[in-house]
Parts: sequence; structure tokens; C-alpha cells
Amino acid sequence: MFATSALCAAWGGQAFAQTAAAPQDATVEEIVVVGSRIEGAKATAALPVTVIDAKQLDAVAASSGDDLFRSIPQMGDVNYNSSYLPGSSNSARGDIGSVNLRNLGSGNTLVLLNGRRVVAHPTSQADGSSLVPTITYNTNAIPTSGLKRLEVLRDGAAAIYGTDAVAGVVNTVLQDKYDGVQVEVQHGAAAGTHLKEYEFNGLFGHNFERGNVTAFVSYDQRTALRTRDQAFTASADKRPLFTGTRFDGAASLDGRGTVTPWGSFSAGTAVRLNGVLLTSTAGAFHTQPTTNAGSLVTLGSGVSLDDGAPATSADDRNLRYDAAASDLSLMPELKRLNVFLTGNYEVTDTITAFGEVGVYSAKTHAFQAPVTTTSAQVITAPASNYWNPFGPTTFNGVANPNRIAGTTAPAAGLNVTLTSYDFVDAGKSKVDVTNSQTRFLGGLKGDALGFKWESALLYSQAKVKDVSDGISATAAQKQLALSTPDAYNPFNGGTAGNPSVGDATPSSSAAIDAIRVKSKRESTSSLTSWDFRVSKADLFTLPAGDVGMASGVEFRRETQKDDRDARVDGTITYTNSVTGVVYGSDLVGTSPSPDTKGSRNVGSAYVEFAVPVISPEMGIPLVRSVEVQLAGRAEKYSDVGSVAKPKVAVAWDLFDGFRLRGSWAQGFKAPNLEQINATVVTRANTRTDYVRCEADLRAGRITSFSNCSRSLSVQAQRSGNPDLKPEKSETSGFGLVFEPKFIPADYGRLTFTADYWRVKQEGIVGLFGEGNALIADYLARQSGGSNPDVVRAAATADDVAAFAGTGLTPVGTVLYVKDQYQNLLPQEARGLDLNLLYRLHGTRFGDFDVNVNGAHLIKFYQSPSPAIAALLAARSAGQINAGTTITGGGNQVRQNGRPEWKWTTSVTWNLNHVTVGAFTQYIGDVEDTALLDSAGSAWVVDSQVTGNLYGEYEFTEGWAANTRVKLGVRNITDEAPPVSSDGYLARLYQPYGRYFYGSIRKTF
Repeated sequence: MFATSALCAAWGGQAFAQTAAAPQDATVEEIVVVGSRIEGAKATAALPVTVIDAKQLDAVAASSGDDLFRSIPQMGDVNYNSSYLPGSSNSARGDIGSVNLRNLGSGNTLVLLNGRRVVAHPTSQADGSSLVPTITYNTNAIPTSGLKRLEVLRDGAAAIYGTDAVAGVVNTVLQDKYDGVQVEVQHGAAAGTHLKEYEFNGLFGHNFERGNVTAFVSYDQRTALRTRDQAFTASADKRPLFTGTRFDGAASLDGRGTVTPWGSFSAGTAVRLNGVLLTSTAGAFHTQPTTNAGSLVTLGSGVSLDDGAPATSADDRNLRYDAAASDLSLMPELKRLNVFLTGNYEVTDTITAFGEVGVYSAKTHAFQAPVTTTSAQVITAPASNYWNPFGPTTFNGVANPNRIAGTTAPAAGLNVTLTSYDFVDAGKSKVDVTNSQTRFLGGLKGDALGFKWESALLYSQAKVKDVSDGISATAAQKQLALSTPDAYNPFNGGTAGNPSVGDATPSSSAAIDAIRVKSKRESTSSLTSWDFRVSKADLFTLPAGDVGMASGVEFRRETQKDDRDARVDGTITYTNSVTGVVYGSDLVGTSPSPDTKGSRNVGSAYVEFAVPVISPEMGIPLVRSVEVQLAGRAEKYSDVGSVAKPKVAVAWDLFDGFRLRGSWAQGFKAPNLEQINATVVTRANTRTDYVRCEADLRAGRITSFSNCSRSLSVQAQRSGNPDLKPEKSETSGFGLVFEPKFIPADYGRLTFTADYWRVKQEGIVGLFGEGNALIADYLARQSGGSNPDVVRAAATADDVAAFAGTGLTPVGTVLYVKDQYQNLLPQEARGLDLNLLYRLHGTRFGDFDVNVNGAHLIKFYQSPSPAIAALLAARSAGQINAGTTITGGGNQVRQNGRPEWKWTTSVTWNLNHVTVGAFTQYIGDVEDTALLDSAGSAWVVDSQVTGNLYGEYEFTEGWAANTRVKLGVRNITDEAPPVSSDGYLARLYQPYGRYFYGSIRKTF
């Protein structure tokens, strides 16, 4: 699998030439191209491979692996990203980026480092609409300035590399065999923001008599990007961004929190003052500024009580909490270190020892939204609470200064449940995440009996420690029970003058300190493997040439352990002291999540042949040559059984300079360890209770579902499934490579490639989803039924009133939704890759390199399960409102993170000591399915074109000799991300505009 960089252009479909053309008699370094294990054979002639080297890296100017992978058109949306900062540690946080080739989802792309597997990031995350926990490789662990090149095989390769290679393979190749010292410093900043970045890179190497040692060191320090830095993130209320559009004023665009410091409460029974209800008939009430309409009685400090209408709707919408306006971290503060050491030593003339040692460590610090209550715990302020407006008439014989006089509350007082409350006065949550990876590899390789052989032992481990501020429900319950001023006061509201931001009347420091805790989650994954490989480029000879062969065995052990905080995993539970109900999580706002632990052993064997069928010497018309790759691999898993998959690829040269190529393969992806081993995992997500929207619509309280504000935190009880089977796939594709030989060499070299691809998958692991379950419940309740997987509380008097006259049976609050991971029905994706490469070197005007790379997504169809199909049919028939959002089926092209077109263009010019480079990226428009109008039509997120430009000068004389100075700018036209319902799509775009940078590099 060796080829020169020039051959990559013809074989792979995308390559980037070296800085200057090599003389004819020069020795060109052999480079490994992913896609074949046969050393010295041309098996990759039939495969679409993208090779990105130093020139492309300079043009992209990526400061992280996430930046780099986003610049490749064939890469899909980024589910794991640094600007995704959820309110709990249930998802991956910190310095994180994911790999998603072909948009097939995180975990469907195999990542290699120097040709061997890498350890998976240990923290799982729900992937898009599937909601199942996925595992990915952390792209930010790749030191972009230490890359020698990046190889992307855009073809299924499970037959050669094993599981996870459904969409393809990414091989990251780091610097090695270097002799000398090179150091570089760089500074960059995003215009108009607080984001600044400082980098140091060092490359050190030394050749000795029989070997080499090379070390690479990279350190990156970045300040935080804040929500208030830019208009599209400065507020959670996105309605101003849509002024003048068909969604102008849509209530669903108000993303401010419905759980606020202006708490909603329930006294359990109606309370009156002078015959006037202070609560609803069921005892519900909320706090609000006295200036808000409907204030019934003043509590002091500009705070009053209102009855049980939702505290964040209609006239009280200004009570929604705007966490973004309090200046949270959009991207965390970062310190990242990468150290990598490679070495080789010729033990004998035929045996070479080699090794790798890698260390990655990243620490991030962020401020996130304050802790809020969810359905994971129900907290009650006892009647004894000092601040309870319906507390007892006296405390130890002294009149209660905070009880509202003259109410019908009993003399002993009423217990008050915190229906929803945001602990804003406890401050923003500080989140500190430490990611680390270590990698140790040692091996031998050599020649024997005409075969090349290689064997290596690898151990790699990844760890994540996530520490964040939290609130103990037990401590909060205890503090709420105090009958002194140090009791926690949830009735003090927020900031009367600016109700949507802050809390100007906080509880005492003693009360806040008493309820605060630190929450810790530690996740660990490991990979241990041993392999033995042999290959021979000339196993035997056919009339058309030598047959190449590679074969090998591999044994690996994978482990994953997720150690949750004791307040979350069931070690420390919470008991409501008033009701006696026990809850599995003591961490307010975080659902119970038991520790998970899993491991598997995998044994595998593979064989590959490169077969020449026709050679140029045979003189067959229209058939200059035909070469075939045949491969097969079998793997045996300790937990999910055995699989065996084949692959066939063909390269047919019609004439010199024109090649047709095609491939067919079967693949597989084993369920990850969490999908198999997790017990009941509870997750809370904001979902819409559509049956309540229907009631509001029928009652005339709203005019369309886009104005419905019946969102709530819904618990989903998801369980692992030990009976899951591997997902199966079938990939196929064909294409052409055209390199016109009739163009004189003086006019440069042109290569054009086009490749059509198709991936069909079966048995994809997924969930029905709590959002879909609520829609199924909405559908069933219109005919008097219900969805048994949606478990609700009994309807209250307020619920009965809300449904009065609608023809619908009143429903209670959703308690939880039951779901389980399962192998679901198929999906199919098809697309087209186009690439144009032009290079002209050695002219008096300098050297020119041009590369255009495009990806066209033709089809992405997820076959809906029978239950999803029933919902889609009901919506088409008008049985449920068109404004419902049904996930898990149908055509996905141009939806959310899957644009129809993505392309990039790179241009580099070099003359003497000056280099100028430019890079342009286009991302097509997509439909934002989270924002639908009354007809079910989605908001369209606009397409975007951005451009990068850099210039560098290399000094060759005097004290500055071997010094390179570089100045550049990314996104030179300062394009903001196109507007979406969340402000911007973090899966597709980075959350900042123009970025300036400069660097100095010195070589010794």
C-alpha cells in the first residue's frame, strides 16, 4: 500500500502536491495510503481516497481537529462539539469533536493513528434523532500542527479493517523520521469577541546510526467565547432574529427558560384572601413582579403572588429566564497539550523495532446556566419554611413575619411544592472538564522468505473527569425546612426591574452555601490490541503481472467504564421529607444514571489479494489494464457473536490517463458497550406535550402549533439491550479518474475524479423517542385512548379546567416515558464526490496548486419503523396537527445537519520565498425541522460561503535564516453563521466570524 504523492492524485481522487516538483532522479518518499494492507501493490487504484497534506492544512488554518474535519466536504455534521455545553454531564463536554463521514452518524467511521486503531472517547452522547448513546473518537486529540497528512478512505472497509468502518476510514499520520529542531508560536483572535488563542509547537528529531527518534510537542491555550459576544447567541430569545420572516413573533422561537427564579408552586389546595383566590383551585401559584398584570398580593421587594396560570406564558412571558444574557461560555476556556514520540531502530539488516508514545491532555473551564428543578426530583418547602407565604401563624410564639395575613391557609401552615424553580441566586454553574489520552505501542517488522511482516502490541487509554457545580436535593430540602432567616427562600423571585435576567433578591450566603455541592463524573475507555501481518507484492505471477497478498490476525480488548457521581448513581438518594417519596438522584436537575461498565474481546482474521487481470503489454483495445482487489475478514465477539464480510474493488484503465473504478463490500458495526450493558438510564429532555397544544388550539388560546408553549422537561427511562445484534451494511460505488495526457507538461497537470457511492444499512440501533411517544399519546387521546409508554400523573383541577370544552379528556403532567434500545429498520444514503486537482510547478511566475473538492448528497432516507410510519400517516391524513415534529423516518436530505451540497476550493501560489494561499468553503442550505409553520413547512437555514487567506515569507539569510513569518485570516468576509431556531447550527458552523492569526516558525 505504498504510493508516491503523485500517484495519490490518480488513484485517490484528491491529493495535494509537495511545495516543489521533485527532479526526475530524486527519491520520492513512499507514503502509506489507507485502503490496502499490501505493501508495494497498487490495490488502492480502485479506491476513492482523500489525502490532505501540509498545503491543505495551511490553507484550512485549522486550530483544532474539529476545525480540520469540518473542512472536508465528505464529513457530515458534528454532533460532539466544544460549543455544545449541556446543563448536566449526561453528554460529552469540554475539548471534544466527532467524526461523521457520509453523515452516517458518529461511530460509523473507523479512525486510525499511523495505521492502527485509536481508543474511543469514553463519554457517550445521544446522536441526533436516534437518541441512542454513541461513541466517537475525539478529533481534538489530533495535533493539527503535528500532522504529516490525513488520509480519508471514502469507502466501506470492514472487510479489511473491521467494525466501525461502515462509512470509511480516517488515518491520521503524524510527523516522524525528522532530523533537527523546529519551533513555532502562533497567536489568533476572533474579531469582536473575547476569543483569543495562543499556540506553541515544537518538532525535535535526531538520526543516529541505525535509527531515529522524533518528538512532537503542541500546546494550545484559548480564552472562552461568551454568549454575549455576538447577537445570534446573546439571548435565548431568537424572535428578533426572525423579524420580517414568516416566523415573525413565533412563540416557539423564545428559547428562554420556562423554569425561572420566578417559581411556580403548589400548595395542594386552594387558598383565598378575603374570598378571592390567591391560587388556582388546585393550589397552584407563582411569583412575579408587582408590575406584572394579575398581581394579587405583595410579598415585598417588588415581588407579588399570582394565581396558577403558567408562570411564563401570556402576560407573564417576561418571567422566562434568559441564561444566555447572563454571559455564559459558548466555547470553554481551554488548555491543551499534545506530546507524541516515535522511534525506530534497525535491530538487524532485516528486522526493525519501532514504537510510539503519545500523551494528550486538555482542561476546559466554562460557565453554564444555573441549576433548575426537573421531574427528576420533587422538592417541597415545608410549612415550617421561614419564607413560606402560607406558613404557620407563629414561629415559637412569635408572629410569622412572612405569612400572608387573612388567608384561608390553616394556622399550622401549608407545605408548598416547588413545581418549577431556577436556583439563579446560587450562581452560574462552573464546569471543569479534563480529557486525557495515552498511547503506547511497540513492534517489530522485517522481511522473511520474501514476505514483509509486522507485529505490534498497543495499549491506549482515554479518561474524562467532569466536575461541575450542583445542588443537593437533600440539602435543599433541609435548608427549606428551617424556620429562621437562613432558610432558603424560593419565593423571592428574580430581578423585578429586569425579570428575565438575574436574581436581585438572593437567599442568604449561608443558605446558598449549604445547598451547593460539586458533582463528578469519571469515564474511562481502553484499547489493548496485538496484531501480526504479512504481505507480499509478488505472491505469484499471472500473465498480467504479480499477484499481491496480505493477511493477518488481530486480538483486541475494549473496555468502557462510566463512574457517575454518588448523588446520581443511586449511592446517595433523595427522600422528600414531606411526602416520603424516594428519588434515585440527589442532584437537582439531573436524572438517575447508574454506573455502567462493559468489556469485550474480539478476535479477527483477514486476507486481501491484489490481482492484475489485464496489463498494458497485452495490447487489448480499450483495456489498458484491469486490477482487482479481493478481501475478506471474520471477527468473533465475546458479546454479540461472529461476522464475516467480503469486499471486491476493480480498477479499469481504458487508456493511459482514464480510469474507471468500482467497489462493492459488506460491513458491520457492533453495538457499543453502553448500548449493550446500560441498565435503566433516565434522561430528561425538553419536549412538547402536543395533546395540551391541541387543547389550547381548540380553546382558542393559540392560533397554531408554532405558538404553542407547552414544552416541559420529560424523563425518558431508556434501557440497554444485551440482545442487540451488529448493524449490517452494504456499500457500493463507481467512479472515474481522468488525467489528460495530451496537455503538455509545460501547462501543468490536471486530474479530475468523480465517484458515486451508496450505503445501505440494516438493524440500526435506535429508540422510538420520548418526543414521538408524546405524539403517539396525542394521536391516541383524540379517540379516547392513550400511549401506555407515557406515564402521567393524575389530572388536577387546573388540568380539567384547561381541557374544558375541547372534547379531549384532561391529562396530567408527564412523569416519564419508557423506551429501550433496539435494532430498527434500514436506511439508505447515496451521493456523488467530485474533485479537480491542478498543479503547475517550475514556471518563472512560481508554482501553482488548485484543488476543488465537492460532495453532493443525493439521498438519505431512513425507513420509519411501523410505529413512526403510523404517526406519519396520521399526520398526512390530518389526524394530528402538521406542526408536530416526528423524528426517525423519511427523507433527511437538506434537513438539519445534512446539506445537499458542500464544496471547498484551495489555491496556493509559491515563488522563491513567498507563499500565498486561499481556501473557500461552501455549505448548502438546510431545513430546520425544529421550526415548522402551520402547514408543516420548515424554516430554511441559508447556505454560506466563507474564505480564508494567508501569506508567508521565509527568510534564508542572516540571523533570520530558516525563519518563516505567516499572517492569515479565516472567514475573511466575517460571515456569521446562518440563522436557525437555536441561533445557529453548531453541528455545521463554528460560532464566530472573522479570525486573524499570525505565526513565526524557526528551524535549526
